[in-house]
Amino acid sequence: MGVRPPSNDIDDDPDTTEFGIAALDAEIERMDVSFPVTAAELESRYGDVRVPVDPAGNEIRLGEVIAATEQTEFDSETELQRALSPIFEQKRRGVSRGLLGRIRALLPF
Repeated sequence: MGVRPPSNDIDDDPDTTEFGIAALDAEIERMDVSFPVTAAELESRYGDVRVPVDPAGNEIRLGEVIAATEQTEFDSETELQRALSPIFEQKRRGVSRGLLGRIRALLPF
């Protein structure tokens, strides 16, 4: 998922702000994870990596997301994304249920 940030007339910045699985995908590229990988390996190496869960910048530790899944091994990046996607979505919904989250969801920025 992603949303466009406010324009600052500088073309150096990305066109979208990534969060959830899209942000995780970018982190996986930076971490250079090789598959298959176990949940324990991911959690021990990258558990403290913080991943945005919504456009407002709320974050969750990757270790927390991995711990919330029942899967112990991931054969591919796609399998990892499918397992963690519902957890990111649940966290995003939980964050945006508050009054401030609902107001932010209505605003275009």
